[in-house]
Amino acid sequence: MAIRVPVASDLLHWAVERAGWDEETVRSRAPKFGEWTAGKEPTLKQLEKFASDTHTPLGLLFLPEPPEEHVPIPDMRTFRNVGVSQPSADMLDAIYLCQDRQQWYRSYGLQHGFTPLEFVGSATTSDSPNVVADRIRRLLEFDVADRSVFRNWEEALRRLIDRIETLGVLVMVSGIVGSNTHRVLRPDEFRGFALVDPIAPLIFVNGADTKAAQIFTMIHELAHVWHGESALSDAAVKPDQGNTVELWCNSVAAEVLVPQALLRNDYTGEPTIGELEGLAARYRVSTLVILKQLYSSQLIDWDTYSGRYDEELDRLKTILDGRKGSVSGGNYYYTQPLRLSRQFARAVFSSTFEGTTAYRDAYRLLGTKKNATFWNLATKLGVS
Repeated sequence: MAIRVPVASDLLHWAVERAGWDEETVRSRAPKFGEWTAGKEPTLKQLEKFASDTHTPLGLLFLPEPPEEHVPIPDMRTFRNVGVSQPSADMLDAIYLCQDRQQWYRSYGLQHGFTPLEFVGSATTSDSPNVVADRIRRLLEFDVADRSVFRNWEEALRRLIDRIETLGVLVMVSGIVGSNTHRVLRPDEFRGFALVDPIAPLIFVNGADTKAAQIFTMIHELAHVWHGESALSDAAVKPDQGNTVELWCNSVAAEVLVPQALLRNDYTGEPTIGELEGLAARYRVSTLVILKQLYSSQLIDWDTYSGRYDEELDRLKTILDGRKGSVSGGNYYYTQPLRLSRQFARAVFSSTFEGTTAYRDAYRLLGTKKNATFWNLATKLGVS
């Protein structure tokens, strides 16, 4: 006889909301959900499957009421200056996964004599964003002239990642949780986060966003590393939203990517779509960043900026909405190093081959279960 277990209706609704399920998903993946919330107890097997499908720890479903979950790092996301509530399971698991990887890499670094990075925590919000941006740009060797050789957004992004990792910062870019292509991260929930540590700083960028937006988010999170405090960000460009630190990081990122002194020479005087897209292609940023810098440079007034920003935001959202659900595995051996950070992956392989890290732990850290995949990835990274 099947064992039935009591579950509070509020917990079932909480699990569904946490998983980001809409009504259609609930009907297809949990067809008896309505019966359960009406009082009929699910079987233990049914509840185990529901917990697995919603990525909910089974034990939480036996609580008397939904737990209050908190983001494990400072949450600086805002919408109209109000903090965002109810973190999704996907976002939380992405943060926990990166924290696990960072903790391992920090231990690895200490074992191999890594020293604290001088730029971590070297700036405050009292420092001029333009001055800090100049320091970052010089270290990265990412001047506008350097970007002219990039063939496309993809190359610009990858070259920027390489330069940031050369500084000693791990960069992980992924639009999914781990290697699970069914767990797509939503840019409207978060665009990135920074896990600050003097030995093993890590920045994560939501790869489900546009390439142009990813580039801005990457520098925004790097600014958080300079500031010295971990943060979860929405990296909203508009300057009237967000707390002091977010506004400062936005200003630093915008100035790194689009120096106002150069923009004044490049701008023709009319913020048309053609003009914005041309400048965006030159600087390898989104049109929203161009608009922000035009306003910051006093090349357009607030009314023009605000109106054009909202129009561009709607246009870009329409483009992004067309991509929803389209995140795929692609070429695993091409995308996985980007998701993992090449620097991190090479360290895991090196430690494993040295005998310091067990193979089972290496598989977990690298997000693989198959021996063949492990060795193929090592070969791709040139460490086999």
